[in-house]
Order: sequence, then C-alpha cells, then structure tokens
Amino acid sequence: MALTPNQIPPQDWRTEAGPLRPLFLDPTVSEIMVNNWQTIFVERNGVIEETQVKFKDDDSLTRFVMSLAVFTGKELNRKSPCLDARLNDGFRLNIVIPPVALEGPSITIRKPSTQAKSYQDLVAAGHLDAKVIYFLSQAVAARQNIIVSGGTGSGKTTLLNILSGFIRSKERVVTIEDTAELQLKVKNIVRMETRPPIGTDPGLGMDMLLKNALRMRPDRIIIGECRGAEAWDMLMAMNTGHEGSMTTVHANTAKDALRRLESMVLRTGIEAPLTMIQSDLANTIHFIVQTGRSLEGKRQITEVVEITGRDKDEYQINPIFKMVAGEIQSTSYIPKFVTEHVAIPNSKVKFPTDFFDPSKKVSLS
Repeated sequence: MALTPNQIPPQDWRTEAGPLRPLFLDPTVSEIMVNNWQTIFVERNGVIEETQVKFKDDDSLTRFVMSLAVFTGKELNRKSPCLDARLNDGFRLNIVIPPVALEGPSITIRKPSTQAKSYQDLVAAGHLDAKVIYFLSQAVAARQNIIVSGGTGSGKTTLLNILSGFIRSKERVVTIEDTAELQLKVKNIVRMETRPPIGTDPGLGMDMLLKNALRMRPDRIIIGECRGAEAWDMLMAMNTGHEGSMTTVHANTAKDALRRLESMVLRTGIEAPLTMIQSDLANTIHFIVQTGRSLEGKRQITEVVEITGRDKDEYQINPIFKMVAGEIQSTSYIPKFVTEHVAIPNSKVKFPTDFFDPSKKVSLS
C-alpha cells in the first residue's frame, strides 16, 4: 500500500469512487463487490453478475479504499488489514487489504434499501407466503422466541424487520448489532452498536452490550446476528422475562442453527455440561424460521419449525411449514402456543378455523 490515511484529506468518499458512482445510483444494484481494480461484480435484482467497469489502476483503487478508511475514522493498515463499518448513508462496508488480500484491496459494499420493505410488498412479489406471515405475526404477538436462520443474502435481516412490525406499540425494545442495519418499526426503541478495538481501546463486544441491555428495562431484545459469546446471555435473557426476543443465525437448516448455537455457548467457556446447554436451547427457543435464496435470486422462507424439547440425543423439531415442490405449505401440525391461546378467553392471538389445513389458503387484508 503506497498511501496511508494521513496522506488523504477527510473528504466525501464518493469523490474517489470513480467507476462505482453509476452503481451507487442504480436502484437495481443491492451490493457491489470489488475483487481487485479490474474485476467488479454486483448483485442486481438478487442475482450476482460481473460488470464491465474497472478502476484506472491499482493506485486508483487504493486511493478510494483509504478515503473510505479516513471517512469512517477506523484504522486500516498492514497491522489492521480488515475494516467493517457503516457509512452515514446507511451503506455497509467491508474492506480487506494486503497482506490479507493477495491481489490488492477488496471491497464489499451493501447498499441500504431506499425504504423498508413491507410484508404486503413481499407477499405480492412472491417472496413471502400470506399464510406463513400471518402465523409469524401471531407468534410475535404471543411473545415466542424466534431464531431466523439462513445463509448470506437470504433475507434474514429483511424478515427480522418485518417481524418487528408485529410488536405491540407499548413494548420497549433494545437492539444490538455489529453494524446497524435493522429498521425496526417500533416507537419505544434503543439501538446499540458494537465497537471494535482501536489501539489500546479494548472496544465493546456484543456480549457486553447484551449484559447492559438487561438493565435497560426491555420487554424484548433483538440481536442483529448471534455469532459468539453473546449466545449464552441471549438464552438467559429469553428465560428471564424477555420472552419474544429474536435474532438471526447463519445456518443452512434449523438443526444446523441449533448446533451452531451449541458451539457458540461452549466457546464462552462456561462450566456446564453439553446436555444442560442443549436442554436450555430446546426449552428456550420456540421457533426457527429458515430462509433461503433460489438460483434465480428469489429470497423466501423455506421452513418454519417448532422446538418442543429434547429427547435423548435429538431435538424435538416439528415442521409447521415446509417447502413442497417449490411452494411452502403447512404440514397440519398445530404448535403448542396456538392451542394454549385459543383456550384463553378474549385472547388477542387468533387463527381462522382449519388454518393449519394444507389445502386452506389465507388472504391478508
């Protein structure tokens, strides 16, 4: 790297963007991936494709990278070659430079949505099923603990935003994220963001912020993504008066999500047997919503399962909705909270007759 942040004035990073400027303005582009100065890909309408644009040379890309580093105020050099940040326009940014990046600087920029997508829009576009989203709205109202699981770019954050729209207005919510992306539709909300170590500053991790959130009188806690030591504290919060909390996990299936959470808790170093951790997971998490993305770029919910406990060596997982021949359908299984709330007089949780019949369709008003 020929330049350092001190050699570049703290200007608007767009002035160094060069060939990327048209991509920032293109509403069909949701993500920009700069592999090196002459290889640039984008995600357009959910599909990744190579572009013909390129920087003039490696130095031009280097200037852009360093202007971004200056603008974010974060360290980027050979000692700290990775940078993750959120720009003030809502752009999510990741940069990797040599010696980690072998072919020169690499940048990934995720553009923010111009507006939060509503469930009505996604149902109309075929990304959400009306029956599934009605079920999830009732699960949120009933304060069920929900994990949204899926791969990168499968729509986990979008779904978490939508689920937040079903939280009652009188509830207090605290959110914790590594890079703030959630656009929750909640009035009484406190948003927190982790801070990485800078110099001698140890930074503030998600587990520390979660412990602090417990003192802020939240009704629910929403974690943008659970990936480390905060997993155990999250489970404890869900079990101690913060029912209805939600988070996302990177996993390909519901079972994989549970196994990932197991490993996260074990890595905290707590002195607890695996069987106890597994029992806590099984008794704390009510539902896992699995998201996926088709080869055509279509993001959708592929499965919704209920966790009802653990029997010997297996989690008791009951599919409520699953993908059949490319279409998500109910399985006839009726979750526990549904039967419990139906028996409560004047319960706000309501389901139409025969709702879980696979042949019955639902229209949202």
